[in-house]
Amino acid sequence: MVLLDILKALVLGGIEGLTEFLPVSSTGHLLLAGHFLGFESKGKSFEVLVQLGAILAILLVYSYKILSILLGLRNNPLARRFVAAVLIAFLPAMLIGAVAYPFIKAVLFNPLIVCTMLIAGGLVLLAVEDLAPRPTFDDAMDMPLRAALGVGLCQCLAMVPGVSRSGATIVSAMFFGASKRAAAEFSFFLAMPTMAGAFAYDLFKNYKLLEFNDVALIAVGFAAAFVSGLIVVRGFLHFVSKHGFVLFAWWRIVVGVLGLAGLYFIG
Repeated sequence: MVLLDILKALVLGGIEGLTEFLPVSSTGHLLLAGHFLGFESKGKSFEVLVQLGAILAILLVYSYKILSILLGLRNNPLARRFVAAVLIAFLPAMLIGAVAYPFIKAVLFNPLIVCTMLIAGGLVLLAVEDLAPRPTFDDAMDMPLRAALGVGLCQCLAMVPGVSRSGATIVSAMFFGASKRAAAEFSFFLAMPTMAGAFAYDLFKNYKLLEFNDVALIAVGFAAAFVSGLIVVRGFLHFVSKHGFVLFAWWRIVVGVLGLAGLYFIG
């Protein structure tokens, strides 16, 4: 392991934490950055396994609320319904992801697909501001079970890198009646089992391929993702509630266009 590899892992881990909870596609950003930095991980595992840092960041930020929900499972119907909503939303990704895993890694982890999806997703976010219906609830705890299933099905679209897991879940939640803040917060909670499941499944599939240097680089990326993830999670809800998604839409479009230009001129 050389210093340059460590620096690349730091940069990529930082990108993961900064983009995981934003509607811009963390995996898409990692694949593009890794492509142009010349960073290649065995089985594309780095891009999945560093998500553990972002998972721990959101667990830390929401630790008090998670604890209160867990303590309320016995006596609080609202807490039980919310946990059921998160699990129902997680189920489609768990089932489809397990079946489609080889195809996703072999075919869809492609810079050209990423750039195309970044641009398309940016256009969708621009349209959401005008097309989303008036919110009917402003608390993620009030997510209806039927709506949670719909959000979970839409989350499966994010198996295509560049679509964005948070973008798909936030946008779909808004169309099911959630406010921007409630949609983003439900997306945060849904990220916990989804990302943990992806981490565990990828590790199970690829742990035999990983050598000491690979694990060390993943650890570096994990630490960077944890720190940068903390920064984003703490400020994202307030920013979205006040400013919406236009900034993220244009960011996606610009990155997608620059990525296509880079692929054309650099390869």
